Amino acid sequence: MQSRAEFFIQAATKMVVALSCFMFAANPAHAALVDDLLDGQHVLLMRHADAPGVGDPPGYKLDQCETQRNLGDVGRKQSVEIGRWLVSQGVVNPRLFSSAWCRCLDTARLMSLGSVSVEPSLNSFFDEMSLAKRQTIALQEFVSKRLKTEPKQPLILITHHVNIEAFTGRIVGVGDMVLVRVNAEGSHVSHQLFPSPRP
Repeated sequence: MQSRAEFFIQAATKMVVALSCFMFAANPAHAALVDDLLDGQHVLLMRHADAPGVGDPPGYKLDQCETQRNLGDVGRKQSVEIGRWLVSQGVVNPRLFSSAWCRCLDTARLMSLGSVSVEPSLNSFFDEMSLAKRQTIALQEFVSKRLKTEPKQPLILITHHVNIEAFTGRIVGVGDMVLVRVNAEGSHVSHQLFPSPRP
């Protein structure tokens, strides 16, 4: 006959197992996202956070944020939430690269995951779509080089919707993230979408 102590031990064990299963189901991205970003074959492409409007005003200048379309209050809060979400997924000490556009740089900085470097191959070609192929090839070469240089460090790239669509074929919303598996040349093999957390 089962003793009272044995009964409570079994009940407690079942509860721990059930809780572990629940936590895994509620947070399924954690292991997959972190593991993939550390295998030297994946990169996380992200569209900048919410910036009201379309395109940029005529005559904008990359070194003058006030002449560009910039993040609004929602976009700034969204950027902070994206950073928190990535930390909750176990992403630490990533290499962050951004388009030179202020809305991308601000998104990257507000994520508070580390220093941010500008990478020209992430720059928008929205105003000159004829550059899509050349820009995408440059991005492939950049990704390939970075993954070979630092295969065990998460690589996160903040860019624009046209760049992500050209690279992956996927249309994304503001703040959305696309985990891309690439080949040795940095070309797209497959991808998984992670919708942006909302503030």
